[in-house]
Amino acid sequence: MNSSGDIYDAIVVGGGFYGVNIAVHLRRQRGLNRVLIIEREPTILSRASRRNQARVHNGYHYPRSLTTAFRSRVNLPRFVNDWPDSICSEFDKVYAIARQHSKVTTRQFERFCREIGASIQPAPASLSRLFDPRLIEATYLVQEYAFNVNRLHAWAVRQLHDLDIELVTSAQAQKIFRNTAGRLTIALDHSASGASEVTSKLVFNCTYSGLNQLGGDFPALKLPLKQEITEMALMQMPPELAQVGVTVMDGPFFSTMPYPSRGLHTLSHVRFTPHLHWIDTVEVNPYARLDAYKGQTRVDRMVRDVARYMPSIRGAQYVESIFEIKTVLTKSEGDDGRPIVFEKHSSLPGCYSVLGGKLDNIYDILEKLDDELSKYNAC
Repeated sequence: MNSSGDIYDAIVVGGGFYGVNIAVHLRRQRGLNRVLIIEREPTILSRASRRNQARVHNGYHYPRSLTTAFRSRVNLPRFVNDWPDSICSEFDKVYAIARQHSKVTTRQFERFCREIGASIQPAPASLSRLFDPRLIEATYLVQEYAFNVNRLHAWAVRQLHDLDIELVTSAQAQKIFRNTAGRLTIALDHSASGASEVTSKLVFNCTYSGLNQLGGDFPALKLPLKQEITEMALMQMPPELAQVGVTVMDGPFFSTMPYPSRGLHTLSHVRFTPHLHWIDTVEVNPYARLDAYKGQTRVDRMVRDVARYMPSIRGAQYVESIFEIKTVLTKSEGDDGRPIVFEKHSSLPGCYSVLGGKLDNIYDILEKLDDELSKYNAC
């Protein structure tokens, strides 16, 4: 790239799972010739796409958000079909309902699963006896999977190569302007080689926690965002939990899930996983705040509380913790929903911001993308 500014048909800022899929879709389905991905890290799929629970949702997680649950049910089989090599299904997945302090009862959970068409059956004794019956009212065997992010990364690298999608890494998109020719120009800061500019008629801001960090003419998102510094503990599970994933609903709420890319399990807890949170503003860079955060692991407190419900967790060995920024819509705090955001910036025509809380939401994003580009091309 040179300082005079290379011109592209579309530029995607953010090389996570969403950014890569949008770039692939623009090349393969929309026929754009020259597409560029800008990624601030040294490699793609290295931040939020990697540092999460690696769960392919099937709706069970969202009894208080029917829309999110239903979209998960619709999208799971498509995700499994499109990325079969990344899917880990060789484990039993159990959802359990706590007797006290749960926001959903056993009867409500069963009715909810029927409404969204999610498979559910009583867990066999070999699994139900993992739980303390004084604290757990019911246990269910369900259909839910994990994904291997290393295999998704390998798929993404192949796609960029085969479709001739250009990629620049270790580059921070700092500002975006609308130039006199009606195109969008992005000013880049390269960590090793100075500055440059790139230009396009279409820009997709897929930077997740950094959505509001573009300067210049870029407006803040209309919908307010909440940022959280979260801790995901990686554990070596004891034999009785090695082939099991567990979610306890929906107040005590903790989860353990296989993490296939490391051969470990994640452990998260609704009370101890979030370390710090704030309402997103342009003035506070979430990644800089994460880099400066010196929080200590809370894994001991996680294990101590989880062991009340599932005593065998005491045999798990702690390996390390993943700290990352989690970004959600503030309006979703009441129901734990994960709606997508596909915002068209009317003050900056051709620029769009994209946010999805789960990898399997990608299909909803691509449908919105097609709808918008059909309108865009008609203008």
